[in-house]
Amino acid sequence: MEASLWVPALLILVGMVGIVLPMVPGLLLVVAGVLVWALDTGTPLAWTVFAVTVVLWAAGFGLRYAVPERRLRAAGVRRSTLVLAVLLGLVGFFVVPVVGGALGFVLGVYLVELGHSRSSREAWSSTRSALGAVFTSMGIDLLAALAIATTWVAGVLLSRA
Repeated sequence: MEASLWVPALLILVGMVGIVLPMVPGLLLVVAGVLVWALDTGTPLAWTVFAVTVVLWAAGFGLRYAVPERRLRAAGVRRSTLVLAVLLGLVGFFVVPVVGGALGFVLGVYLVELGHSRSSREAWSSTRSALGAVFTSMGIDLLAALAIATTWVAGVLLSRA
């Protein structure tokens, strides 16, 4: 396999892993993989594939924030709760490698909501809603990445035909 295919494929794969294990900017790496291929190939088909990729990225980016935020508002989770939980997640990322970010986020949501409501049941309900929003966001990113990868594979196959 030539470098013009395996380098973009590797970027796309690492980007998808980065969506699930948020250590790298996942969806951006997927788009970068297609960009590398389009730059190397340089055909109108390659640039069309890249343009479709950018549209898919923009749609995924917009949905990643719109859908979970609507669910969180419906569940009564405050924006300030999420900001504090993300900060605690960042601290957790450095204190406990790999899983610390997720643990810090969950603990942050729970503690902030416990402080607001003084009820562990309500705090846990808000925490579950926040986790559902995070998983929804990751799912949207993964679907966008899969759509981009599928578009890229179709472009590669069409360029070889």
